[in-house]
Amino acid sequence: MNQTSLDNIKKTVTTNPIVLYMKGTPQFPQCGFSGRAAQVLKACGVEKYVAVNVFSDQEVYDNLPFYADFPTFPQLYIKGELIGGSDIMLSLYEQGELQTMIADALAQH
Repeated sequence: MNQTSLDNIKKTVTTNPIVLYMKGTPQFPQCGFSGRAAQVLKACGVEKYVAVNVFSDQEVYDNLPFYADFPTFPQLYIKGELIGGSDIMLSLYEQGELQTMIADALAQH
């Protein structure tokens, strides 16, 4: 675990309203779960967010699981807080909660 990497992750998630750490990119996801996470954000009408491809940043890939004690990818952060992976995102979306969280984050930014 690298403290500098953890600090960089903290800076990214606290200075951007919506951050998705994923395998691949929203346009070219490299795993089904990451693809689903990007689709959920798209379904919420989110056009601008920070998407970090963990495959292109070894430090993030190695250290992100320790940041919020969440071992898998993708990871969605809203206003610096870990929301969860694609299953949690989909569940929150189906309940209408994710849309509210996103609208609140974007309104404050």
